[in-house]
Amino acid sequence: MPNEQPASVSAPSHSPITALIRGAIARQGGWLPFDRFMALALYAPGLGYYARGDRQFGMLPSSGSDFVTAPELSPLFGQALARQVAQALDGSGTDEVWEFGAGSGVLARELLDTLGARVKRYTIVDVSGSLRDKQREVLRLHLDRVRWVDELPDVMQGVVVGNEVLDAMPVQLLHFDGQRWRERGVALHEADDSTADASATASPWSWADRDTELRPPVDDLEAAFAPGAVTEIHPQAEAFVATLADRLQRGAAFFIDYGFPAAEYYHPQRSGGTLMCHRAHVADTDPLADVGTKDITAHVNFTGIAVAAQANGFDVLGYTSQARFLMNCGLLDLLQGADIRTLANAQKLLTEHEMGELFKVIGFARGCDPAFTTSPIGFAHGDRTHTL
Repeated sequence: MPNEQPASVSAPSHSPITALIRGAIARQGGWLPFDRFMALALYAPGLGYYARGDRQFGMLPSSGSDFVTAPELSPLFGQALARQVAQALDGSGTDEVWEFGAGSGVLARELLDTLGARVKRYTIVDVSGSLRDKQREVLRLHLDRVRWVDELPDVMQGVVVGNEVLDAMPVQLLHFDGQRWRERGVALHEADDSTADASATASPWSWADRDTELRPPVDDLEAAFAPGAVTEIHPQAEAFVATLADRLQRGAAFFIDYGFPAAEYYHPQRSGGTLMCHRAHVADTDPLADVGTKDITAHVNFTGIAVAAQANGFDVLGYTSQARFLMNCGLLDLLQGADIRTLANAQKLLTEHEMGELFKVIGFARGCDPAFTTSPIGFAHGDRTHTL
């Protein structure tokens, strides 16, 4: 039997997404692995957080948004990234850009505006129909070059970009009880009669653990983790990168996201894991509360991503902080003559306590000119590949 943990704080108990997840738990015998729970909370058609048509991306809570990403923060993010994309297009001899999880469409617009005729086709892979409608509006001047697809073709070429896409891929949770690792999932939390009056506000979910052979990808696990530690593993993100590496016959890929190498990710002091939720520009750590109304993310284990990429045919171009990558791509030159607001927003992209250090960039290539793969501009200084 699963080992139930204390219930979450209040969450909607009679919403359609609650009914959907209840049904999924029932079909799974009363226990749902967290990656499946997270997938439903974020992507269930018409009900999940990214499938409801709300405005997730924006600068301030007053806009109805929940968080801001680098492309919304400053157009210079896309303009700097475009320099690396242009070099990769030349180095691969291709003319197509692929973007995964294009969000508001602002990054696609900046890349298309900056790269101009160098890009013959821009393909967006996005599972959210509601976001596609927003993207079409943002990209209305470029619709002759933009297409949307639901999945990857068997063979592809070009340059791939993904900003904050890996962190939104469902993760599995592991809990160490001091003697063994168990997989953490979600069960129904049934209130007793004494709490019946509060059932409308009580969470319908509780944490529940079960036996598993899964382990975090580090050595000497029992010594590294204290009893009660919780962490994540990322089979879906790693499988995605492996599939991309297998199908991208010629080209490059660049992913920007928050995360760490495995040695930092699974450091003993990070005993609570990295799972985080975002709503109205406020973060919390309870994914069981208010399901479907907020984002759920986990930091990226970049070592696992790099290993999956290499094992399936990619070469690692580099790995560095977002700040160093953007400066390598000429962001400081783009700031010449900028107004105060532009300077302030761009500074958030670079400073350590904002996005500059937490966010990392990793690059891959396959079938490209060695002149490009040996000297990609984004990793010219400050490359940290040796830390992976």
